Amino acid sequence: MVKVIKLRKGLDIHLKGAAEPDLQKALQGGVYALTPESFCGLVPKVVVREGDHVRAGDALFVNKLCPDVRFASPVSGKVIAVERGERRKVLSVQVKADEKQEFVDFGGVNVSQLDGEQVKQKLLESGLFGFINQLPYAVSTTPDTQPKAIFVSALRDKPLAADFEFELKDNEKDFQTGLTALSKMAKTYLGIGAKQTAQALTDAADVEVNVFDGPCPAGNVGVQVNHIAPVNKGEVVWTVDPMVVVFIGRLFNNGHVDLRRKVALAGSEVLNPAYYDVMVGQRVGDLTDENVKDGHKVRIINGNVLTGKPCKADDFLGAFTSEVTVIPEGDDADEMLGWIMPRLNQFSVNRSYFSWLFGKKREYAPDARIKGGERHIIMSGEYDRVLPMDIFGEYLIKAIITGDIDRQEQLGIYEVSPEDFALAEFVDSSKLELQAIVRKGLDILRKENA
Repeated sequence: MVKVIKLRKGLDIHLKGAAEPDLQKALQGGVYALTPESFCGLVPKVVVREGDHVRAGDALFVNKLCPDVRFASPVSGKVIAVERGERRKVLSVQVKADEKQEFVDFGGVNVSQLDGEQVKQKLLESGLFGFINQLPYAVSTTPDTQPKAIFVSALRDKPLAADFEFELKDNEKDFQTGLTALSKMAKTYLGIGAKQTAQALTDAADVEVNVFDGPCPAGNVGVQVNHIAPVNKGEVVWTVDPMVVVFIGRLFNNGHVDLRRKVALAGSEVLNPAYYDVMVGQRVGDLTDENVKDGHKVRIINGNVLTGKPCKADDFLGAFTSEVTVIPEGDDADEMLGWIMPRLNQFSVNRSYFSWLFGKKREYAPDARIKGGERHIIMSGEYDRVLPMDIFGEYLIKAIITGDIDRQEQLGIYEVSPEDFALAEFVDSSKLELQAIVRKGLDILRKENA
């Protein structure tokens, strides 16, 4: 029997430029790249050199702290660059794709005949294991962890987020195979939305299906973990992006690594908001070139407006990117009388603008301005109104800022990830970068407990 969990806290933000359920072909990129930054907590060690030829599925880099965890090339071709930043930090490993693709044959297998250890070894061998994340710390996991459960959230409810039901079309068999594979390693929970009706979701086998009915961030996997199996000190749960489940299913069904996916191009500055058939690591400009409005400066976001990262057209799609969002930068805005204007076309949580008179479902086209400087933290209960988790968000943030590790543990830091505070950051009167604060706190705690 499907369990329905109703959530009241949260906030739905309606923005202009949602992607239409129409699949387009992206420009064919010649260069693809895998970026270590996509895998939080990873210390990469590059195992290829410029000039090497790799097949799709060959390792480009490994986790230096756990060399068994490999990260596979999305395409076959010639390694043309290992891009490094400050202190020789690896930014990307770039591959110029062959015209005819070659794949490493890992051998297709009936996953129902395997045990958990065999599934894990297959994922390690193919370079897909590193796509699995864990709580606590919200980092890429390692095979020595023993999860008490695995969580998959198929609900994407952030502003302008891609609809996973559209991504799932023609991938239903691989999705089910991926769920079965995960269930071999630990009890697996699938979280879906109340409005999702795809049979591959509602009737998924080998997993426990839970329906989450409520506003954003009901789709956050951390929120779902908090309501089903909260993480205590010493415990670990694995979290898996729903599209990664499809990648895993393709591995067992077809015997090779196939990182094709549908990515939404959305935002008020996009000429044709739609879905594009792309590959993980493809150039962002293959989607945005000739598809962004002219007239003023824009911000391209590798991800959604709440948790994504600003990027350029020459950057590459992240390993977990399901949408690319384009909004106005806003630094060229010239508003008469500034803050005193009624601002009928701008969204406000606290009814600071008169736009609230037009109803909750009106669509807005915000820009990237913060509209105010950083201030002292204001204890106003703002975070709690949009954080549907059994934690005290404001007190946890204060404990992280002050470096009080004991207090952080008591307040539930093991249960959270930075994205859980994305909405709180959006409504925060103090203009604090809450996601960066939480990420720093998790990194310090992980180092202390190592």
